[in-house]
Amino acid sequence: MPLAEHLRELRNRLAKGLLAIVVMSIIAVFYNKQLMDFLAAPVPACEKGQSNAGGQCAEIVFNKLLSPFTTTIKVTLLAGFVLSCPVWLYQLWAFVAPGLHKSEKKYTYYFVTAAVPLFLSGAYLAYLIMPISFEMLLKITPDAAGNLLELDDVLDFSVRMVLVFGLAFELPLILIMLNLVGLVTGRRMSGWWRGVIMGVFVFGAIATPTTDPIGMIALSGPIVVLYFAAVGFSLLNDKRRARRDPDAALDDDEASPLDLDTEPVTAGHSLPEQSKGESDGARTHRVNGYDDIT
Repeated sequence: MPLAEHLRELRNRLAKGLLAIVVMSIIAVFYNKQLMDFLAAPVPACEKGQSNAGGQCAEIVFNKLLSPFTTTIKVTLLAGFVLSCPVWLYQLWAFVAPGLHKSEKKYTYYFVTAAVPLFLSGAYLAYLIMPISFEMLLKITPDAAGNLLELDDVLDFSVRMVLVFGLAFELPLILIMLNLVGLVTGRRMSGWWRGVIMGVFVFGAIATPTTDPIGMIALSGPIVVLYFAAVGFSLLNDKRRARRDPDAALDDDEASPLDLDTEPVTAGHSLPEQSKGESDGARTHRVNGYDDIT
């Protein structure tokens, strides 16, 4: 396929993914209040008559005139992005699938089937640890001060946590996709384990908005487990591929080993015309000055 066709297909795939996000975002507009209440629920809100001093609780407010509108836009776009993930994940994999063999294209549906639960699992895990993160952050507040949290900031925090956890859970699936395409082998991935573990924990410390170790461990631990699961799958897939094609693991500039187990080819009987040129049991292999009858 020429480059122009690839770019045209990429444009079409992106357009379909963006269209799905827009459609789901429009549907989410009708439920924006329920969505905002859901995302703000992890905040320990102050009950009636309870003081917010000392970081025991917090009050959620709007400090700007346009804050309700901008917050609604952010929430609906987030909902559209999450709800449409089966569509844009399928478009992403369908763009790569033509590079696979016909027998491997069935993994397109397996990819989408695994990617959606992984993304939702990461988002749900982020939602579970957000109350702990909010409580630890609020406890830093001195006794002489209170907490008035703008809803826009709370939603930014929640959106960041959901997206970071959801997308991070897709990393092992991306490695499996690269292995299926043939770009990365399972043996090579297994050799990265030290650097991957270090990088995942550093990423968890930077990506999570909180400074507590709970968020870092909650994000990094499952990713490390999923990484080793991806390595195991890739090793099994490499063995299956090697059984079908012994030269599949070779580089383009690497020669395949010679097959020295074959029996040597023995010369057949000579033609009648050639036998005339033989004398005293020794073959001259020349007839009338030539090597053979031709």
